[in-house]
Amino acid sequence: MSLCIIMKTLKNKSLIILACLVAGVGLLSSCGPNKKEKDEQQQTVEAENALDTPTVALISAAKGKLSSSITVPGELQPFLQVDLYAKINSYVKTLLVDIGSQVHKGQLLATLEAPEINSQLEEAKSRIQQNKAILFASKATYDRLYHTSKTPGTVSLNDLEQAQAKMRSDSANVEAAKSAYRVIIANLDYLQIRAPFDGVITVRNINLGTYVGPAGGGSSQPLFVIQDHKRLRLVISVPENYTNGLNDKTEVSFSVKALQGEKFTGQVKRLAGALDQKLRSERLEIDVLNKDNKLLPNMYADVNVPLPSRDDALIVPKTAVVTSTEKVFVIRVVNNRAEWVDVRKGLESDNKIAIHGDIHPGDELVEKASEEIRNGSPVKTDPGKKAAELTEK
Repeated sequence: MSLCIIMKTLKNKSLIILACLVAGVGLLSSCGPNKKEKDEQQQTVEAENALDTPTVALISAAKGKLSSSITVPGELQPFLQVDLYAKINSYVKTLLVDIGSQVHKGQLLATLEAPEINSQLEEAKSRIQQNKAILFASKATYDRLYHTSKTPGTVSLNDLEQAQAKMRSDSANVEAAKSAYRVIIANLDYLQIRAPFDGVITVRNINLGTYVGPAGGGSSQPLFVIQDHKRLRLVISVPENYTNGLNDKTEVSFSVKALQGEKFTGQVKRLAGALDQKLRSERLEIDVLNKDNKLLPNMYADVNVPLPSRDDALIVPKTAVVTSTEKVFVIRVVNNRAEWVDVRKGLESDNKIAIHGDIHPGDELVEKASEEIRNGSPVKTDPGKKAAELTEK
């Protein structure tokens, strides 16, 4: 009997414990969601506060120098180049050079022939003799009249003056005939094509017997093209933003695709002094010595142009400058409020950039600026970041 009572008592206690456990679980489940909701609400409030008042790291604007350079495309051109045409209509009689021939100043390249020139030369000689004979007769007439006029009343003054005028006119005709003769002699010299300077024949458009003539006349193509390869012109165009400070002492380096791994240097010799209307850039010419003939005219080159550094610019990280579709600006922090300040970009080097505008040394700027930090909005500073920055400096 006592055993049955004990078992009943244990059974009742088990039921009580089970009931307590069920009640505890219910209580925990009723409390859990409320706490989670409170945490989520707290996070939402903190996120909204962070959006309304972002925390930013600041930097101090300071003057400095940037050593920078730009790479622009360039073209190698011969220092001297000339297209040789025939002065008069003629035929090629002899051909003494070909493409690739090294020639020297005054060297005979080809001779031409024009048979009608010889006829013109003989005609000019005859005209000189004819005018001389006429002059001789008119001079004799004048001399006779002059001596006769010494006897008063024998020769009128008008007849004497007319004879003198005729003599002077015939003398002028003789000189004109001599000038025509010299022109034909000069044309005979044009039948010899000579090199105007030391160089290389790069184009030959004639063969023996080819009919040639002046440019735009008997022939539209030049007889020869001669180029000076010992010295080349490297022509580049520098954008407007980088033209300030360039001069005729600037040293540049360049490379060409045909000679990978090799660097060449040259010095700026000529500056246009004006901007191209279409490209808005200034033309520069660099003289390049080419004694070993490694470089060829009309090669393209990648030219590295060092830019002059200026110490009156403020240097900031590139992340501090915002470039939008409307403006370029930095964000200055004054009394914990953001202030957009318009600036102009200058030289760039690595992760830094020079800026120009209404910014003064010591102004505190947002290190990582963006359009999300609105003009006039409140901001919080990160004192840990600022302290670390000051420690590094």
